[in-house]
Amino acid sequence: MDSILITGNGPLKGTTHASGAKNAALPILASSLLAEGTHTFRNVPALADVSTMLKVLTTMGAKSERLSGKKSSICEIEVGKKVTPEAPYELVKTMRASVLVLGPLVARWGRARVSMPGGCAIGARPIDQHLKGLAKLGAEIELHEGYVEARAKRLKGGTVAFDLITVTGTENVMMAASLAKGRTIIENAAREPEVEELARVLNKMGARISGAGTDVITIDGVEGLKPVDHAIIADRIEAGTLLCAAAITGGDVLVQHAVPEHLEAVLHKLREIGCKVTVEHDGIRLVGPARVSPADIKTREHPGFPTDMQAQLMAVLATASGTSVITENIFENRFMHVAELRRLGADITAEGNTAVVRGQAKLSGAPVMATDLRASASLVLAGLKAEGKTLVGRVYHLDRGYERLEKKLKALGANIRRVKG
Repeated sequence: MDSILITGNGPLKGTTHASGAKNAALPILASSLLAEGTHTFRNVPALADVSTMLKVLTTMGAKSERLSGKKSSICEIEVGKKVTPEAPYELVKTMRASVLVLGPLVARWGRARVSMPGGCAIGARPIDQHLKGLAKLGAEIELHEGYVEARAKRLKGGTVAFDLITVTGTENVMMAASLAKGRTIIENAAREPEVEELARVLNKMGARISGAGTDVITIDGVEGLKPVDHAIIADRIEAGTLLCAAAITGGDVLVQHAVPEHLEAVLHKLREIGCKVTVEHDGIRLVGPARVSPADIKTREHPGFPTDMQAQLMAVLATASGTSVITENIFENRFMHVAELRRLGADITAEGNTAVVRGQAKLSGAPVMATDLRASASLVLAGLKAEGKTLVGRVYHLDRGYERLEKKLKALGANIRRVKG
C-alpha cells in the first residue's frame, strides 16, 4: 500500500495546472450509455475513480480505450446496440458515483440493475432522492438483495422536487429525462459547475436542457441522442487544493486552467486570510503571506463554500495567527482528518458539525493515515508546512481524486515522493 513522504522545505513557487474535473468526468462517462456509437472525451483525468467508471461501462459491454496509453487524457467509449444493464457490487462498492449509470440505463434500455453504492465513509449519503426522482418519471423501483432494480417501457416527463440538494441525484434524473417523453422540471436542483458541464454535454448530444446552473432545470425529452466529442472542464477542487499548497507554505503559484467563477467562495476565503489572489488569462495565481490570518468557514451547496475544500482549508488555518471556526453543513462525518492533523501538532477541537481551529506557528512531521479523499489532501498540505518528515499512509484515497498530486507539488519545489508499499 503506497504512502507519500514529505519533508517541509519552505515556499512553493512556479506554475502548475488543474487536470480535468473528476466530478464532471464521472457523470459524463456514464452519459455515453445514452447514445449508440463512439464518444470521444478529452481532458479526462487519470484517476482511480475514472478507471472504476470505465470498468463499470466495459462490464456492461461498452468498449473503452485511452488513446496513446493509460495516462492519456483522451478517452474513447464505444456503445453498441446492446448492453448488459447491470452494475455489479464488486465495482460499485468502491465508488458511489457508479450509481450514475442508473438513469441512462433505465432511460435507454428500459431496465437497470445497479448495486447500492459505496465510496468514502464521510456520511450516509443515501440515494433515495435518485430513486424518488426516477419514480416520478414512471420507473418502477425495487430493492432486492442489495441491488436497485428499475424498469420502465419509456420514462415520462414530470416534476421532480428534491427534498434536499443532491448533485448526483440531479445528474441522474437529468440524464434519464433527456430520453423521457415530454417535459421534466427538476426543482431544488444542484447548481454545481459539474451539473452545468453535464448539461452542456447532453445538449451537444442532442438533448434539450435549460436552466442548468440554477435551482430549476427544464428538460424536454427527445427520441434519441448522438455520440459526442467534448473536452472536460478543469477540476475546481484540485485547483483549490493547489492554491492552498501555495497559501500554507507562503508560496507563489500559478494554477493554469483554473476557472475563477467555479471557485468564488474559496478565493474569497483565501483573500480573507491574507493571500494575494489574482486572475490571469491562463489561470489563477496565489501569493501566500508569511503566516495566514484566521477565518470562519461554513460549508454550503454551490455557490457556497464547498465541502470538498473544507479539510484543505482546515489544514491551512491550523497554521493561522489566531482561532478559526469551521462549520460542516453538508456531511455529518467529515471531520475524520482532525485526529490526524492533531498528530502533526494542530490544535483542533471538533464537536458535532463544528471544529475550532487554534492556529499554531509550527507543525511537526509524523506518520499519519488518510481516512478519505479530501482528508488525504489536507494531510499532504499540512506535511508541506510541518518541520521534519510526514508520512501519509493509505494514499489510495488520494489517487481517487488527484492526478499525480505529488509530482505536481514536486515540480513546484516540494520535497515529496511516493513510497511504494
